[in-house]
Amino acid sequence: MTSQPYKMVIGLEVHVQLATESKLFCRCSTKFGAPPNTQTCPVCTGTPGALPVLNRHAYQLSMKVALALNCEIPKFTKWDRKQYYYPDLPKGYQISQFDLPMSQNGYLAISDPKDQFAAKRVGIIRAHLEEDAGKSIHDEQAGTADTRIDLNRCGTPLLEIVSEPEMYSPLEAKAYLDELKLLLTYLGVSDCNMQEGSLRVDANVNLHIPDDDSTDDEPIATPIVEVKNMNSFRAVERALAYEADRQWEVWQETGQRIGDVPKQTRGWDESAQVTRAQRSKEESSDYRYFPDPDLVPVVVTDTEIEAVRSELGEFPAALRSRLEETYGIKPYDSDVLVNQGRELVDYYIELAESCGDGKLASNWVQQDVLRHLNEQEIAVSEFAVRPLALSELLGKVKGGQLDTSRGREVLGEMIESGGSVTEAMTKLGIAEVDDSELMDLCHQLIESNPKIVADIQSGNLKAAGALIGQAKQKNPNVNPSRVREICIDIASKS
Repeated sequence: MTSQPYKMVIGLEVHVQLATESKLFCRCSTKFGAPPNTQTCPVCTGTPGALPVLNRHAYQLSMKVALALNCEIPKFTKWDRKQYYYPDLPKGYQISQFDLPMSQNGYLAISDPKDQFAAKRVGIIRAHLEEDAGKSIHDEQAGTADTRIDLNRCGTPLLEIVSEPEMYSPLEAKAYLDELKLLLTYLGVSDCNMQEGSLRVDANVNLHIPDDDSTDDEPIATPIVEVKNMNSFRAVERALAYEADRQWEVWQETGQRIGDVPKQTRGWDESAQVTRAQRSKEESSDYRYFPDPDLVPVVVTDTEIEAVRSELGEFPAALRSRLEETYGIKPYDSDVLVNQGRELVDYYIELAESCGDGKLASNWVQQDVLRHLNEQEIAVSEFAVRPLALSELLGKVKGGQLDTSRGREVLGEMIESGGSVTEAMTKLGIAEVDDSELMDLCHQLIESNPKIVADIQSGNLKAAGALIGQAKQKNPNVNPSRVREICIDIASKS
């Protein structure tokens, strides 16, 4: 986003598909990838006379998210019909929640480990349950311009999470989405796969422009634009940055007559990197909400709410803080570890506890364990070297028996062979060099290199590098950092 004299204001609506095996109001499967129109029934296709029945598991999953987002959980909530007409909505209405949502008034704390914006809480207006519509498949390549309808998604349970307009840059918006997705993953309520439609984002954005003629310092607000069709969080960032610049240009071109610019919904064109107008933006009155007569309201008790709360576990934000406080790692490192998922965090904790050095454990997990996991395309549970075995290896690196480079060779052999540290070292021909042997070698080097000794004594400690090279030629198993330390010490006392 270019530097301009305005404040960008962003609110996000996130639709999350809940991890249920069946739909929200019928028993049809929610499994992705089935042939079109094979996961449907009279309920989800809107056949007259078919009656919906609530999937209680979907409601419990949504309550889990609401509690994690610090929302209030009303004891009484109802279902409403949101009416609009579109080919992939066979009933002519969507079952949703309007004035009595199942949760409201929460927040999500966000921060940036690189400190590019201040940590803050983004308010959550509401999180409510609704059913998904079908999918329109547009054939624009074959020249026929046909549109086909797949109703498999009709009735899939969605949780719509609506934020307050409290994000003021694309970076903050992406941080919000990253933290929300991570939280949902830790809760186990959704796979959050954007490619499969399990997580979708709509953004509402406008500009607040200082009004020099105002007596109360109230800014001029441009009409809100809803941006759709963003298929990744990076796309959200790019779309918001583009839309802010576009709105600023429109505001200048219209002679700053805000009333001449309508509210609208625009779609993000990833290939062209622009937003394109789709339609005028609807108001809630356009949907003619009214209570669904086929569904009874939902009533929950304090006991049910507390039962769900007891299943929440540790949230990512709290986990990051615990890793930093307990193991002394930096916020950036804790963020990397936590973002990889709870399984990797548990691996790291066991490694840090057993080796007694949280920073060293963090470095090896990030630089080596993750690299091997990515190369092999496996989960942490499938990684051949378990925390206790890696801890033994790190103990040798920390104790000076192995330098980092040789340690990585040993780790590679352990991964390939599945053997222990000792077996891997033996196979690689690496033998530990005891201190007495190392001292003898360093004394020989000092005696045979008077010029290097003189350089060291004059303050040029880099000259010791040549001694390390000679030491490695005589014995490839020596630890370079230990050789350097001993040689400098001997030369300084000569």
